Amino acid sequence: MKFFKLDLLTLLISLFILTGCKNQDSIGLGVNTATQLNGSLIDTATIIVNTIPEDSVQTNALPKTPLSYFKDPIFGTTEANLAVDLNLPGQASSYTLPTGTVSVDSAVLVLRYTDGFYGDSLASRYKVNVYQLGERIFTNSVYYNTKQWKYNNTLLGTRSFLARPNDSIRVNAIVPGAPDSLQKSPPQLRIPIDKSFINSILFNASSTQLSSNLVFKNTVNGLYITMDKAGTTGAGGTLMFNLDTTNINIYYKAVSGSTIDTAMISLPTTLHAAQIKHTYPAAIQTELNNTKTTRNTFYLQGLAGLRAKISFPYLKNIIKSVGSDIVINRAELVITPMTGSTIPFAPLPKISMYRYDLAHQRSELQDATATDPRSGGVLTFGGFYNSTLQNYHFVITAYIQDLMRGASVDYGTFLGPVDINSTTSSTAVDIDATPQAAARTFAIGTDKTSPYRIKLNIIYTKITK
Repeated sequence: MKFFKLDLLTLLISLFILTGCKNQDSIGLGVNTATQLNGSLIDTATIIVNTIPEDSVQTNALPKTPLSYFKDPIFGTTEANLAVDLNLPGQASSYTLPTGTVSVDSAVLVLRYTDGFYGDSLASRYKVNVYQLGERIFTNSVYYNTKQWKYNNTLLGTRSFLARPNDSIRVNAIVPGAPDSLQKSPPQLRIPIDKSFINSILFNASSTQLSSNLVFKNTVNGLYITMDKAGTTGAGGTLMFNLDTTNINIYYKAVSGSTIDTAMISLPTTLHAAQIKHTYPAAIQTELNNTKTTRNTFYLQGLAGLRAKISFPYLKNIIKSVGSDIVINRAELVITPMTGSTIPFAPLPKISMYRYDLAHQRSELQDATATDPRSGGVLTFGGFYNSTLQNYHFVITAYIQDLMRGASVDYGTFLGPVDINSTTSSTAVDIDATPQAAARTFAIGTDKTSPYRIKLNIIYTKITK
C-alpha cells in the first residue's frame, strides 16, 4: 500500500500541472494582445511604368568598347561602330624609315577581346570591314554614342569570323636570329590590312608626314571599323574590345645589299570612340509614344538603349487608409521578365534603380547610398537577376517611407541597365547610363491579368497607442 499511495500522489500532481497550461505547444512568455505588434502586407500599391530612351553617353576612353550588329527578335537591330586613331611606331615624335628596300609582307589590325559579349556565338558568322576615317579624333574632345563618323568608302581590310571572345589563339611571332615561332596569345580578332595603304601612309610617305606624330595623325586620321551587314549571318551579336591595346602590326622585309632583315613594327591606337544606333520594331515604338499612362510591358536595353520611368502616385493614400501610426518594416519592388523573353538571349544580369534630384540629375536612392544610415548596402539594395526566381528585387524601404511621409519628392524614378562587370558593382550602386552593358530585359508592367506584374510589396507595423 505504501507504493500505491506514492503513485497516486504523483498522478494527481501531474494532472494539476498540465491543466494549468493554456497552450501546451507554446514556448516562452505569453503575449499581451493589447500591446502586440503585428506585421501587415500591402501588395496593391499603384505603380506607373513607361519605357523611355536612355540618355546619350560618352563613348571615348572606355575600358571596353562595343562593336555590334545584332538583330534581336524583340528589340530590333543594334549597330555599334568603332573609330580609332593611328600613331607613328612607338608614338614617337618622328619616325625614321629602315635602310634599304622595304617591302611589306603583311599588316594586321589587332582587336583584343574583353568581357561582355552578347548575342549568338554558335549559329552566327560575322564579317567586319575596315575603312579610313575622314576626320580626326581629338584628345580633349568628348564623343557620344550619337556621333556620326565620316569615313572613306575604300575598303582597307575585311575578315569573316566566328565569335570566340574567350578562346586564346596561336600567333606567328618573329624571333631575332631564329625561325619564327607560334606563340599563345589572348583572345583577339585579327583583320588583314591592305599593304598598299601601309605603304602610302608609312613607307612611301613624305618625310614631313613622318617628322611629327601630330602631322601623321592629322594626315592619316585613323580607322573606321564596322560590321558588314550583308556578310553577317544569323542574329549576330555585340562584341566588346579593349581598344587601349589596339594596333596595326606590320611585318616587313628590308633588303640592303646582301643583308635581308625581317622585322615587325606597330602603329598603336591612343584614342577611340564608338557610334551606337538602335532601330526598334513597331511594338517598342508604340511604348515610346505612350508615356502618359502606365503600360502592361516595358523594356530595358543596354548600349545606351532603353530604360523605364516608374512612379508610385498614391503612397500617401496608404497612410490615410491604414493610419499614420505605422512603421514601414520593408518595401520591396519585384520585376519579372516576360515569359519566353529570356531564351535564347539572357536578360540583363543586373539593373539599377535611381532618382532625379531637384536639378534633374541622377541621384542614388536613400537605400543605395552609404551616407544614409537606413541603407543596407549594395547587396541588400539588390537589382541582380535571380535565375531561380526569374526576377529582380530592390529593397527600397527608406525611399518609400520618405515618399509616404512627404520627406522626399519624386522628381523622377528610373530603372536602367548597368554593367555587372564594373569594378564598383560590388561596392557601390551604379546609376549612370552605360554603353558597356549589351544585354536587355523585356519585363511585365502593370498588367492586372498577370500574377507576375511589377509589384511593390510593403510590410508595415501598426503601432498601438
